[in-house]
Amino acid sequence: MLALLLTTTIVSGDNQIELTEQLPTVMVAVLVRNKAHTLPYFFSYLEDLDYPKDRMSLWIRSDHNEDRSIEITKAWLKRTSSLYHSVDFKYRSERGKRESEKTSTHWNEERFSDVIRLKQDALQAARMMWADYIFFIDADVFLTNSNTLGKLIERKLPIVAPMLVSDGLYSNFWCGMTSDYYYQRTDDYKKILNYDQIGQWPVPMVHTAVLVSLNIAQTRQLTFERKNLPVGRYDGPVDDIIIFAMSANYSGIPMYVCNELLYGYIMVPLEAGETVPGKDLEQLTNVLSYIVNEYGALSLKQDLSRFVADVPKDKLSLSHIYMINLERRTERRTKMLKHFDLLGLDVEHFPAVDGKQLSDKKVYDMGIRFLPGYADPFHKRPMTMGEIGCFLSHYNIWERMVRLNQQEVLVLEDDIRFEPFFRRRAYGVLADARRIGGWDLIYFGRKRLQEEDEKWIDGSEYLVKAGYSYWTLGYVITLEGAKKLLREQPLSKLLPVDEYLPIMFDNHPNESWTSHFRDRTLSAWSAAPLLLYPTHYTGDEGYISDTEDSLRIQEPKKGDKEQLPNAPALLSESGIGQGEHDLETKNRRSEL
Repeated sequence: MLALLLTTTIVSGDNQIELTEQLPTVMVAVLVRNKAHTLPYFFSYLEDLDYPKDRMSLWIRSDHNEDRSIEITKAWLKRTSSLYHSVDFKYRSERGKRESEKTSTHWNEERFSDVIRLKQDALQAARMMWADYIFFIDADVFLTNSNTLGKLIERKLPIVAPMLVSDGLYSNFWCGMTSDYYYQRTDDYKKILNYDQIGQWPVPMVHTAVLVSLNIAQTRQLTFERKNLPVGRYDGPVDDIIIFAMSANYSGIPMYVCNELLYGYIMVPLEAGETVPGKDLEQLTNVLSYIVNEYGALSLKQDLSRFVADVPKDKLSLSHIYMINLERRTERRTKMLKHFDLLGLDVEHFPAVDGKQLSDKKVYDMGIRFLPGYADPFHKRPMTMGEIGCFLSHYNIWERMVRLNQQEVLVLEDDIRFEPFFRRRAYGVLADARRIGGWDLIYFGRKRLQEEDEKWIDGSEYLVKAGYSYWTLGYVITLEGAKKLLREQPLSKLLPVDEYLPIMFDNHPNESWTSHFRDRTLSAWSAAPLLLYPTHYTGDEGYISDTEDSLRIQEPKKGDKEQLPNAPALLSESGIGQGEHDLETKNRRSEL
């Protein structure tokens, strides 16, 4: 925030006096309707903005609610209103939708007209209080970057929006507009959205989170009301964001979207007929999961936490869910536990075998022998202690499954991110698999290594026959599958677990390795599209590997075997155990 402070130096005789200007004043305008599920997080992140609150005024309107939106807003303002320069909160307490609305997600002309009137009122209120800026923001936006407001003001642009990320291709800007004023797909849109080009970009439309400079004379001509536009120029729909964009266009005022930073996240507005919270709650889960992936935690003020209900937990209809995690990787475990809370997953932490605690002698004493001639296909090296620990961690789960007679188990690693709508999609995959039958293992997340298309499983829209794959991010395995993996006594001819699995379902390119395993009858399928991906890839900032970055095993020299004691052949359990969202105009409404 110090970067925003303007200093003026006055020279008087032999003295120099430095004077500091105050930061610009900002009126924040928010419309709230049926946002009880988003407001605790929305207000928490709004409060977190690193901008002097005595230079901010709040203007909030709410009506036609069918939830606790007004109660939550009151609770937050009770604690924070004295911090802000001023607060103007008005609401209508009667519950239910407008008579002309079919559902609370139905956008008809009456609803558009009400939103237009309220936004025009907000714009006029900001002008009347001589605010330097007005910041329009929807109540389902989460500004995770606390410097957002200051960074936007630094740009000194007339109209600017921070680019917001959703759980799909939806965002808060357009790169193209048709002659009849609707969204037009362009190549530039994805380039900006995917950060392929970074900066501040002139666009025909910004919405949902928009900062307007009121000190620029031309902005006096900005309006949300059709009647205020030049006579005869506009023949488009009654739509607040389109009218506002065209008023900027007619006034010669450019609009910009900024993507130099990750500013925050946006919810995808519901279609008419979709339910609140219902589908919206699923989308909130998606977005909150993205935030946890990026930041490791969520901002939720203590007085607002009582409005957030705990998600009931289950095992996705499976016998059990395990998460493999090194005891020393507490930050990963903490992040994963937050994901499980969001997704409602009942998961057992399964302590991983730590490669850092292994030695050549310990490995040999466990009865572990290595596959003759094995070398990593990419690095041409023997196995690392981390890879041995990884294999043993999965192996121990397979043993536990057999001992406890667990019929179907989901095995998760701790460096994963969940794809949007994970629960719904997981249930769909499992339902298909059980209906069709004949499988032992289903990948939820993997790295596909074959270029050719994989064959779809007959009768399924979600499953393919797995080809040669890397990674064991997450997979469902049956009891029979675990028995097959154990019967081959893999610890007597060890190689990494993500090489072992393709060998066992007989889809591995190395025939020399494959020849050491006889019963290669594991039936392996994969979810398509995948449900899990890694949190980081090799080379990414924050990438940490507990398998690659560890000691390599020392291959025994001739005669060494005779010098080491015999060990059991098997290791007994040691006790450690995109769908794209449509971008049409109708699919972007979230206000009153």
